[in-house]
Parts: sequence; C-alpha cells; structure tokens
Amino acid sequence: MTRRDDGKAPSRWQLAKEGAALWSRVWRGFGRLGERGPADGEKLMVIPGFLANDRTTLGLQRALAKGGFRVSGWGLGFNGGVSERTVDRILERIAAFGAGEKVILVGWSLGGLYARVVAQERPDLIAKVVTLGSPFSGDRTRNNNVWRLYERVAGHSVNDPPIDKDPAVKPPVPTLAIWSHRDGIVAAAGARGRPDERDAELEIDCSHMGFAVSGRAFPRIVEAVKRF
Repeated sequence: MTRRDDGKAPSRWQLAKEGAALWSRVWRGFGRLGERGPADGEKLMVIPGFLANDRTTLGLQRALAKGGFRVSGWGLGFNGGVSERTVDRILERIAAFGAGEKVILVGWSLGGLYARVVAQERPDLIAKVVTLGSPFSGDRTRNNNVWRLYERVAGHSVNDPPIDKDPAVKPPVPTLAIWSHRDGIVAAAGARGRPDERDAELEIDCSHMGFAVSGRAFPRIVEAVKRF
C-alpha cells in the first residue's frame, strides 16, 4: 500500500525516536567480532550503515548465524561514505570470505547501496542482495533525514557519489528490499524502490535503527533472507 507521504523524509518525531532505539540496545555490540555460525552454512556478509561498524550490526550478525548462515561483518571499520576504493576493498573481502562460494550480502542503510553496487561490479561473487532501509531509489535529498550530515562527512553530494555504478540500478542477482513505514530516517518509497529496481520487497514493523539492533525485527529478517 502506498501512502500519501511515502516518498517524503520521515517526520522529526520519527527521527527523534531513532536515537532511543539505538542507544537502548547498545549492549548488543559487545562481544567478539569475526566469523560466526555453522562452518557449512551459506556464507553471508553484513555491511553496516553510515557512521556504523561491525559492532553496530553484531546483534543482527548473531541472529543470522543462529539462523544457520556462516556470517561475517565487512571488516572495514566505520562506514564514512561511498568511495570507489571502499567498493574495491569490499570486493576483496568478499572474495576472501567466499573462497570460491557465492556470498549473500545483507546491507543496512548505506550498506545496502554498497551491496547493490558491489553486486553490479561482480555478480559472479554474489548469491543475492538484501537491503534493510537502504535509500537506493529516488532523490536522496528528499527521501531521507541525514543527507546534510552525510554530505558534510563524506564530502560529496548524496545524489552523486564518486563511484562508477548507480545504486538505483538493479544488480543482475536476486535483490530483496526490506523497508518499514516506521523508519525515521529513510522514506518508504526510497527504501522499497520501484519494481524495475529490485526483484521483491517486504515491509516489516521496525525503526531504521531496529534493522540492526532490534531483537523483534531479527526473526523477520532472518526468515526473509532464508525464503528469498
């Protein structure tokens, strides 16, 4: 169902609640980093969002590992914005982690843009792409609440990142966009995308930060990744 405000950035009230959603669950980031899950599980890499790292997504990594996947973070520290060099480094990490097997990419927020671009570059390395609240579609100055901060930190336009590929173009691998009307940062339409920009879409009930830290959201995400 499309709502009237589907393509506009969420309200300030929704945005304000995102900080509480993250900090109330900061404890999920404690523990060891590194690969986890059954050694014979399908290989899956989680790519964090803007200004996040592998500790931010550690709860999600644990849930996916418990669901039977062999899970790795991206191993590149904080995600400070899009660059071609980082695309190359992610590809190096995927090739090493996959060791001849295709890897599932789960990208949260900005991490989903990276996942889509990487899958365009090297579809031979990627089994499928799942994005979580990622603003890959439409005008990013209109459909998300952090574009000004992004431009200050990254040093380039949110709509014109310095990479060769367009994140809005559907990669030649199966692509699922997971989104939420409760998202306080990215508009539903931006994270859902048009039919020609992804193979499938799924709405779940969680905040933007909840994709990475909410124990209530994790089962839906794990099940979606398995079924897709």
